[in-house]
Amino acid sequence: MDDLLKQGSLRLHWAEAHMPVLKDIRKRFIDEQPLAGLKIGMALHTEAKTGMLAVTLADAGAKIRLASCNPLSTDDSVATALREEFGLEVFAKKWESSEEYYNNLNQVMDLSPDFIIDDGADLIAMAHTTRKEKLSNIKAANEETTTGVVRLRAMAADKALKFPVLDVNDAKMKFMFDNRYGTGQSAFDGFMNATNLIVAGKRLVVAGYGWCGKGVAMRAKGLGASVIVTEVDPIKAIEAKMDGFEVMRMVDAVKVADIIITVTGCKDIVAAEHIAVMKDGCIMGNVGHFDNEISKAALDEMSVSKERVRDFIDEYKMKDGRSLYLIAEGRLMNLAAGQGHPAEIMDMSFATQALGIVYMTQHYKEMENQVYNVPHEIDSEIAMLKLTSMGVTIDSLSEGQIKYITGWEEGT
Repeated sequence: MDDLLKQGSLRLHWAEAHMPVLKDIRKRFIDEQPLAGLKIGMALHTEAKTGMLAVTLADAGAKIRLASCNPLSTDDSVATALREEFGLEVFAKKWESSEEYYNNLNQVMDLSPDFIIDDGADLIAMAHTTRKEKLSNIKAANEETTTGVVRLRAMAADKALKFPVLDVNDAKMKFMFDNRYGTGQSAFDGFMNATNLIVAGKRLVVAGYGWCGKGVAMRAKGLGASVIVTEVDPIKAIEAKMDGFEVMRMVDAVKVADIIITVTGCKDIVAAEHIAVMKDGCIMGNVGHFDNEISKAALDEMSVSKERVRDFIDEYKMKDGRSLYLIAEGRLMNLAAGQGHPAEIMDMSFATQALGIVYMTQHYKEMENQVYNVPHEIDSEIAMLKLTSMGVTIDSLSEGQIKYITGWEEGT
């Protein structure tokens, strides 16, 4: 076994050992074969946890074809092991060019998938634009992340969406844990691997105080940073303030920031006006899905030189002598420079994907071309499986308690 294959195999089996819920579902799927004869096209970050989801769906009877949903997020060792040990069709590698990235997505579309599992909605968008000839075969899809859900809801509002989509991102067993604890930890895994610098004592700006931003801010505080939050939503801004963080405009925050982490799902969060007044030596990283939250065009235009000073860090020398640093080309630094979310977290997210895609195969005919929430029963099942795997038992309501909280006559 060559070194790359061995490394990938070990990473996959390590992930499997720490994903007990998905492992339990996989055993069930092997017996029940709920996806027998179906073709599933996947565009997800191609690393160990994703690999175990792909293996689980293949063991459920599906033919799988997988590409990465980001040019920098593939673990080449895992991609190799998925091909050679598990026999899956994987079209992904680290440091893909834009052309290679879209070629790989096209390879997935060439499968003529019955169902799609997407992260960021690039594959779904392709089916509606450049690969429309495949639309008639696609019954439904799942979407993994906030950015993709925003795109898909816009498509549905414009009546452009041609098949139903399950919003896995907003399942409680996904966003409450994956977005908050997963992003919070993996963001700093990527930051520390890229920089080898301390967080404690630094002024760190978190752009966006959604569930992902909350996780990043919480972990930054725990690491000893002085945290500043920037927001456009007044309610979230108040929440950040009451959680103990400074809140200010980005144009003011950049003047004092040692580190900036963007996590909004929107573009130009750090733009030319911010770069013009940014503190010398500031390090910028992004954990939003696309590489447009920090304006690379503005950095290129306003700098006199650009040099890769570490494996994942580019130094931009500005015309006034300042040095500004960008991690992982502005792409997801937790996956480009790190190994992504912890396996125990993705256990819940990918269990939701696995049960969700089976749900879609059973119910897509009843659905309109809209974005649907994951049923509560799936969230509850995954929560109970996770608690069991953790050795935790909880109380249940008595018949009298159920009657009390569902009635209205009894007041004491």
